[in-house]
Amino acid sequence: RQELQIDGSDGATPEDLIKTSYQGARYSFGYPACPNLEDQALLWQLLDPERIGVSLSDEFQMHPEQSTSALIVHHPEARYFSI
Repeated sequence: RQELQIDGSDGATPEDLIKTSYQGARYSFGYPACPNLEDQALLWQLLDPERIGVSLSDEFQMHPEQSTSALIVHHPEARYFSI
């Protein structure tokens, strides 16, 4: 957020964060905007995360545990949505 110079648009309180009073959005497979966890395999083909030691199980779960993948959109009009 600092590198993109959008950290000044962040909400000042925890309530602001809950209301998503900040610029940008983070979309992850398996959540409402990208419900198909199987699409994680497409991301694997593009990025080859195994080169940094992250693997994908047959159930499309990442290992080691706590590994995270997301599509980050910094555009000011980015919004969350459900499919």
